[in-house]
Amino acid sequence: MPVEPTSPPTESKSADRPVLSPKPRVLSGIQPTGIGFHLGNYLGAVRNWVAMQDDFDAFYFVPDMHAITVPHDPATLRRRTRESIAELMALGLDPARCTLFVQSHVPEHAELAWVLGCITAYGEASRMTQFKDKAARSELGAATVGLFNYPVLQAADILLYQADQVPVGDDQRQHLELTRDLAKRFNSRFGGTFTVPAPYIPARSARIADLQDPSRKMSKSRPPAGTVYIQDDPKALAKKVRSAVTDTGREVRAAEEKPGISNLLNILSTLTGRGIVDLEATYADSGYGAFKADVAAALVEFVAPIQQRYRDILADEAGLDAVLVAGAAKATAVAADTMRRVRAGVGFLPLGSRSG
Repeated sequence: MPVEPTSPPTESKSADRPVLSPKPRVLSGIQPTGIGFHLGNYLGAVRNWVAMQDDFDAFYFVPDMHAITVPHDPATLRRRTRESIAELMALGLDPARCTLFVQSHVPEHAELAWVLGCITAYGEASRMTQFKDKAARSELGAATVGLFNYPVLQAADILLYQADQVPVGDDQRQHLELTRDLAKRFNSRFGGTFTVPAPYIPARSARIADLQDPSRKMSKSRPPAGTVYIQDDPKALAKKVRSAVTDTGREVRAAEEKPGISNLLNILSTLTGRGIVDLEATYADSGYGAFKADVAAALVEFVAPIQQRYRDILADEAGLDAVLVAGAAKATAVAADTMRRVRAGVGFLPLGSRSG
């Protein structure tokens, strides 16, 4: 079932932007960090990306350039970038229906980030959440300039592809606002060049909490015991669910005072398509043991075919290489057109031209 935006985008076109596709363009990315994608990544984001492939001109990418703002191992980054593309495909992204690519394969990302950095005020950048958090913890001495410029590169990622809409969670709204401000500023100073992107709010979105701390959302940065990874083996999945934090009672119901059980009900409901009330009735006399066993079984059933597709995609090295080459070519065609207009707008001298 296609996912519909809650409201149509406004002010999404610049004054003279050519129509590049009859469909509205959407763009999003997910970093190749950690040990893979987790259930929250899929249910909160990638599931919607899959649904949007036919109704949007969809651009999805793995932002490996963002992954080097902190110390990293180069071999691990290369491996995880490749695995991330394979995992996105296993989860349902189809290179024939979307543009799927790796950020560093399109050099225009870095070029546009520099130009946008030159119209970004220091105060704007210093108010971004990640930088403010490190400043509050007195960790700025270890922070890199790359981390400081992270939101500007993110703006370049979006504006480079003239995205009409961008799926955003609460933690990314500030970055999208900066992107919109920079697009308007550039258009005002140098002529209509960029689409001003609107936030995309999916009609359905599941917020999956950490199994060990249901007050926090599931995250790669959290301890693995509370994070359900798509590539977890069945025994690991069952153990994580059995060990999930609940409460001292035995009643399986969704309630504010029962965040752990509420989270497991949310997971089971999302995976099976059954309503919360229906599940509460089913497990009214069962207790936590039987309920958790069924949650684990549903998870195993869900990830098994995804894991097999993932292994098959990774095993076909030539096929995966072809996907990366084709994705880079499709992305570069749009990025290069945008950068030609940006260079002309800011006054860069075309190669081979004569002045005066």
